[in-house]
Amino acid sequence: MNGTFVISLDFEIHWGVSDHRTIDSYRENLENVPVVVQRLLKLFEEQKIHCTWATVGMLFCRDKQELLSWVGLDQQPSYTNMGLSNYKIAPTAGQNEQDDPFHYGSSLIRKIIQTPGQEMATHTFSHYYCLEPGQTPTQFGYDLQAAKKITERENISPLSIVFPRNQYNDEYLGQCKRNGILCYRGNYPSWIYRAEAKSSESSWKRLWRFLDTYWRFSGRRYVYAEKKNGMVNVPASCFLRPYKKKLSFLEPQRLRRIKKEMEAAAKKGAIYHLWWHPHNFGKDIDKNLENLQQILDHFNKLAANIICVR
Repeated sequence: MNGTFVISLDFEIHWGVSDHRTIDSYRENLENVPVVVQRLLKLFEEQKIHCTWATVGMLFCRDKQELLSWVGLDQQPSYTNMGLSNYKIAPTAGQNEQDDPFHYGSSLIRKIIQTPGQEMATHTFSHYYCLEPGQTPTQFGYDLQAAKKITERENISPLSIVFPRNQYNDEYLGQCKRNGILCYRGNYPSWIYRAEAKSSESSWKRLWRFLDTYWRFSGRRYVYAEKKNGMVNVPASCFLRPYKKKLSFLEPQRLRRIKKEMEAAAKKGAIYHLWWHPHNFGKDIDKNLENLQQILDHFNKLAANIICVR
């Protein structure tokens, strides 16, 4: 049995960080998303890499009129902290993608769809947080239906989902199954990656995840797909953190950890599931793509030895 290398991307632009970052405070990363997307697509096409793009439904809207027509749902999330709701932020968006490339992405979505080997999955309609206080599974169901309808307009029927901030439980999986979703990205089975509301997550847990980037605190991080509640869980192995100049001395250690885990997955007939957001690469683009290239080169080396498949 061969190992499998999986890449999934959370494509969201500002909708994914709107509750804790303003556009001005994160402008370089957000402005460069179109460049990053095009360079990733070129790299994936050249190397025949299949990738899943879990896309926020609001990015499909072509202009503000359309966006506002979609956010008029009766069942919006009733978060205790309404600063989490992109339904409330939507009226502040610009008129269209040319005017506001931080909240619209239809041209980039078309490029993704037109690139061979790329799958369009859903990241919910509004970047919905399933475990934050106040909202309900029923409200999530309405949001997911909106995501499904707006993607179907592009002749896409998403079969997989990435939950924003990887927040989910069995009730939300049930809603996904009822909406035709068959597959989801679960969390790596370690307490430091266990799904919970960000509002209740400890700083210690975040610190352990950061340290796990470089040193093996959670194990080898290869995973196996499993069926749960009638769906297929393909757990995450590793978040590909962006390059940081002040931590550049640790980059060899980080890449060495990833490569060793890929080798272990290949030998065990397991999955190595890498994920990140395009906006993570928006700063130090060349350095981030160089790191990714090293990982893809290592994958090709493993594939050449017939112990790993795309």
